[in-house]
Amino acid sequence: MSKDLGNVARGHKAAINNPNVSEEAKDHSRQVLDELEQGGKVENTSTGRSSGGGNEGNVARGHKANLSNPNTSEESKQRSEQVLEDLGQ
Repeated sequence: MSKDLGNVARGHKAAINNPNVSEEAKDHSRQVLDELEQGGKVENTSTGRSSGGGNEGNVARGHKANLSNPNTSEESKQRSEQVLEDLGQ
């Protein structure tokens, strides 16, 4: 991933997780990240790993921890459930 695209991706990830950002802006950031991922320009944001590999065990443990965290939003828990399902967990 190029340094500039990495910064772009990090900015959009931050916007998605910022409670002060509107849902419209979050949707836009999700769309931009999806386009960057599909083009292979940045690593997969849902699992934190590139399409070339990664440590699925750590990814799964992180999402499992997210599911049991009482401070996590329902939307985030649903996303973690989807990632775990995709991983076959």
